[in-house]
Amino acid sequence: MSLFDFKKKKGVEASTEKVVVKTQTATPRVPALAVKRKTPRKRVVSPDTLIRPWFSEKALVATDKGVYVFQIPFGANKHDVAAAVEAVYKVRPRKIRVVNLPKKPKTLRSRRGVGYSARRRKAYVYLKKGDTITLT
Repeated sequence: MSLFDFKKKKGVEASTEKVVVKTQTATPRVPALAVKRKTPRKRVVSPDTLIRPWFSEKALVATDKGVYVFQIPFGANKHDVAAAVEAVYKVRPRKIRVVNLPKKPKTLRSRRGVGYSARRRKAYVYLKKGDTITLT
C-alpha cells in the first residue's frame, strides 16, 4: 500500500457517479470598451502642458531634423502634448515620444552627503518636412 493510496485496492471498483454542474443563464455583459460614445470627449488644451523648451546639445542638433524637445508635466500624455503644440505653435506634429528621466544621486560638498536631482519628463515632438518652430 502506498503512502497516499494512489494505487487502487484489489477488489474495490471505482465509482461511476456523474457530477452535475448547474450553470446560470444570465444576460451576457458587454465590456465597457465596446460601448461607443454618442458624443466624443472634448480635449481641454492647457497652456501649462508645455513647461519650457529643452535646450541641450542633443536637442539643438535634433532641431535640424525637425525634432523639438519640450519639458512637460507628469500628468500630460501624448495627446495633450500634440494639442498644446498645435494650439501654441500652429503646427501639427507627425509623432510624439515621451521620456521619463529618473532622479539621480548627487554628492553635496557639505556634511549632508548625498542629495538628488529632480526627476523630469520630456517630450520629443516630430514635425513634417518643411514645418518649423521658432524657440525663444
